[in-house]
Amino acid sequence: MIAYLKGTVAGIQKSTANRIILILEVNQIGYELQVPPTLVNKLPAAGETVQVFTHQQIREDQITLYGFASAAERDLFRALLSVSGIGARGAIALLDTLGLQDLVQAIVNGNTRALAKTPGIGAKTAERLALELKTKLAEWRQSAGAASVAVGPPPGILEDVEMTLLALGYSGSEVVQALSAVSQDALLAKSQNAEDWIRHAIAWLSL
Repeated sequence: MIAYLKGTVAGIQKSTANRIILILEVNQIGYELQVPPTLVNKLPAAGETVQVFTHQQIREDQITLYGFASAAERDLFRALLSVSGIGARGAIALLDTLGLQDLVQAIVNGNTRALAKTPGIGAKTAERLALELKTKLAEWRQSAGAASVAVGPPPGILEDVEMTLLALGYSGSEVVQALSAVSQDALLAKSQNAEDWIRHAIAWLSL
């Protein structure tokens, strides 16, 4: 399996099915990758090197490579595919409509209304998506050991904050360090808002 490709942008095409195809040249070989439209805006100028994380899908009649801006986005795409009724097109639409962070928070918070805003995702599919993936995110959280944080968000939102940060690609140790650090902020320490904690933790981890 190909984990990622690093090369230069050779072209961008829109297929008849309204899919975005990135042609990435790697060692004089051009790879076609189906990508979310939002990735196009993140690509560097032509000729500059870019790293694209990939998921390879093999079927009897074709092999398709999907490309993503980060490993976390690619991993969430794979998790979305595991949900009954969600295909590659639906998974890309979810990532493109909500973005990685908002999509993870919608799943963690069970916000089916936000999920159902995605074209092709109905209310029943949104409910199934939130239920199945929240369970998986909880399992990731437990296996990552992030629950050992000594100080941080109040117990009522701790799980949601940790699951969101883990799903965004941060390790368990990074989550513990970030939450311990930002909890020194007296105003934040009183907050019961999960989004406040997530935003501050991401800012700290980006330093």
